[in-house]
Amino acid sequence: MLSRQALRTGLRAWRPAVGAIRRSFAADAGAAAVPAEDAESAEFFKKWSSVAPNLDKPHLPHTYMKARSTRTDIPAKLTLNFILPYKFQIEAKEVDMVIIPATSGQMGVLPGHVRTMAELKPGLLSVHEGDSVEKWFVSSGFAFMHENSVADLVVVEGVPLDQIDAEEVKKGLAHYTQLVNTASTDLEKAKAQIGLEVHSAMSVALAA
Repeated sequence: MLSRQALRTGLRAWRPAVGAIRRSFAADAGAAAVPAEDAESAEFFKKWSSVAPNLDKPHLPHTYMKARSTRTDIPAKLTLNFILPYKFQIEAKEVDMVIIPATSGQMGVLPGHVRTMAELKPGLLSVHEGDSVEKWFVSSGFAFMHENSVADLVVVEGVPLDQIDAEEVKKGLAHYTQLVNTASTDLEKAKAQIGLEVHSAMSVALAA
């Protein structure tokens, strides 16, 4: 067993490595390389060997870290697929950006977006290509963003925004608001609440 003095010396030997450990965790994710051993780590290992020469050197966090490669092949355009249950509304179209109504809030998707999946809520979907903006109202669905700058939007129902009648939306809001207030069962109230949510989202989309 190590003596008490040796243990104290060993603990003091850890101190020079604290900075290295902190830097390894706080290192920029996009750094070109993570140094395998810096000056403080070398000093730590030197003291470790003097205190416990028969023990293997411990591994520091950056031992397990690999540098994340920096992408240089991001295309200029985003390839968009907008899919309804009965047809491709947009298929393999190159656009500059798409803004989707995710449940977490409006999300802008550009070329090179990280791979992710997002649930969609009723709201405005806008497709940007140059000075042109194509607007749709979508009811729900999912968005899949891939590493190759392809975005797949799988939507339950989607309608061009300019085809929505603002007066009918107002009538729907009044109708479903009344149903929510007069519903006598949980099922009736749930149905009315869904109708109110969709019409409220359409009203906001038309005002955008």
